[in-house]
Amino acid sequence: MTAALVIGEALIDIVETDAGDVELVGGSPANVAVGLARQRHDVRLLTRLGRDDRGRRIADQVSESGAVVDDASWTDAATSTARARLRADGSAEYEFAIDWSLPAQEAPQARLVHTGSIALFLEPGGATVLDALRTAAGGALVSVDPNIRPALVGAHGDALSRFEAAASVADLVKLSDEDAEWLYPGLAPAAVLGAIAALGPRIVVMTRGGEGAIGLGPGGIASVDALPVSVADTIGAGDAYMASLISSALDDAAVFDDPALFAQALRRAAVMAGITVSRAGANPPTRAEVDAAR
Repeated sequence: MTAALVIGEALIDIVETDAGDVELVGGSPANVAVGLARQRHDVRLLTRLGRDDRGRRIADQVSESGAVVDDASWTDAATSTARARLRADGSAEYEFAIDWSLPAQEAPQARLVHTGSIALFLEPGGATVLDALRTAAGGALVSVDPNIRPALVGAHGDALSRFEAAASVADLVKLSDEDAEWLYPGLAPAAVLGAIAALGPRIVVMTRGGEGAIGLGPGGIASVDALPVSVADTIGAGDAYMASLISSALDDAAVFDDPALFAQALRRAAVMAGITVSRAGANPPTRAEVDAAR
């Protein structure tokens, strides 16, 4: 049985730089799949790739990480892209060209199923992804990262309803402070964690950039500082954090019950995200790199 099935978009990030455009493999779920594989987990990525040069580049990078691209991922449509413009603080804003649909899924043969980002909200594929989570729940762990892209998720009420439907069948939810502000405007971080946890997840974590992260899990609220690094850019930081949390859950499911293991998982995720932001693009570290930096 596969350790993790990741469902969601894979695309090419076209990053604007002073020297011209640079194309990098991206897409939040694809980044999570790569991050998990680099943590030595058996991973399968179900996505949507064109049979073109960009699609082959994505598949090559995913495969080189140790993850497997599901055969059902290939399509005759063009591979999706996201044009990224870096702000002064290293964060990015995006302009997307994406087409998202998936065939209906049978019960996944995996210990954990992860999804989020555009894949959860953009139709027609979003409804298929939600159905896949509901099918997986009970037989596998489920993790969700909304990774809100306001231009693509539709009306606020519809997007909130979709997110909460996914969270209600999840064991683990990770979101950023920007996601939280968009989904639950004006609500304090601890209140956001509590509102999401009330839907059913056993662990809810909110990342806060350079301020670290706060989580609600066994033992209540816990927090962790960000790893002090020189930031190249923040592309893929949240995905690396998500991959690390999933890795901790796959390593030892007691993370859902043991406050010490939960705190340890937050610290490890901070290290993995910190290493990622210290280098350009979505380039998560290996398990050996994370172990060496802890």
